[in-house]
Amino acid sequence: MKRTSFSRWPCSVARTVDLIGDWWTPLVLREAYYGTTRFDDFERTLGLSRNVLTQRLGRLVDEQMLERVPYQQRPVRYEYRLTAKGRDFFGVVAAMMAWGDRWLTGPEGPPITLHHTSCDHDTHAEVVCAHCREPLRAGDLRATLGPGFPAHLMSETVTARFGDG
Repeated sequence: MKRTSFSRWPCSVARTVDLIGDWWTPLVLREAYYGTTRFDDFERTLGLSRNVLTQRLGRLVDEQMLERVPYQQRPVRYEYRLTAKGRDFFGVVAAMMAWGDRWLTGPEGPPITLHHTSCDHDTHAEVVCAHCREPLRAGDLRATLGPGFPAHLMSETVTARFGDG
């Protein structure tokens, strides 16, 4: 069964899910954040098949989350390095980790701890308002249409639900 693409939906959540919506892609990115760059190391640490790993790495390269950089000429071998776009996605993975630590961890505690080297403290991700720095909670937010919402999808129902930006 062919999966539905969300890449053109007028929703940033849907577009992001379209990119990382399988269970291996976020784990490939997690390994890249931990410093993994070589195919064989991704394969060993994740334990997934070569063809699935090839597909996931190829998609992340196509989406400019990773770049392929040759490190050997005969035979040609590549490292997969995070791009600025890929590095910027770290906050999403860190937020997923914080949620998992809160809701899916047993009494033994989180399996991995993040340590912030700048202040030398263990930490976790928090999603906060860019203006006042208060934590973002669903009950405290209102969604409105942004400038990128397609005009041809406007309807009374959409306007009533989200406003007109």
